[in-house]
Amino acid sequence: MRAMILAAGRGERLRPLTDTTPKPLLEVKGQPLITHHLKNLAQAGFREIVINLAHLGEQIRATLGNGEQWGLNIHYSPEPAGALDTGGGIMQALPLLGDAPFAVINADIFSHYPLARLRAVKCSHAHLVLVPNPKHNSDGDFALQGGHVLSEPDGQLRHTFSGISVYHPRFFDTTPTGRFSVVPVLREAMNARRVTGELFRGYWRDIGTVERLNEV
Repeated sequence: MRAMILAAGRGERLRPLTDTTPKPLLEVKGQPLITHHLKNLAQAGFREIVINLAHLGEQIRATLGNGEQWGLNIHYSPEPAGALDTGGGIMQALPLLGDAPFAVINADIFSHYPLARLRAVKCSHAHLVLVPNPKHNSDGDFALQGGHVLSEPDGQLRHTFSGISVYHPRFFDTTPTGRFSVVPVLREAMNARRVTGELFRGYWRDIGTVERLNEV
């Protein structure tokens, strides 16, 4: 299984730190955030990694190189100024991701989720890892019912999307080209019962602000 790290975002809420440093290179525990993801992916048995680049992306390429220091083979997917958002970024990188299901991880999270578990996911379209709602997203995003993720649950508890997922390339068969968010496409697939999921209760943090970065 291949994996993609979404690393093209501008990181507006992390300014001024991200004015000169791309968000994935901000340090957590003395290492760039994206390095933690690469080490965890290597430990979980992944070898082929795709990273999309936009804002200050050449700093990421220069820091990580080809990935050999972690036993990985890193491929880069450069995007135009302003980036392509989550859906557009994955769509553009599909030729690098192959014909089988692949994992996707947001660069701006920090988690102890066992990534090797993703390699066993039987994914026909999409599979999402959900987490208990943090304070900054107390209403949650989606619900779980019988292993399926629901977009509009009827009175059910919502959980927060962790930014960890698995997609089958066919999920993008009817998506647009250019810049678009994957969320509306996910909601449509949820309504067709094509999105499975799981709830992870271990350590997970979204590093979306300077305060949350310092907390981690």
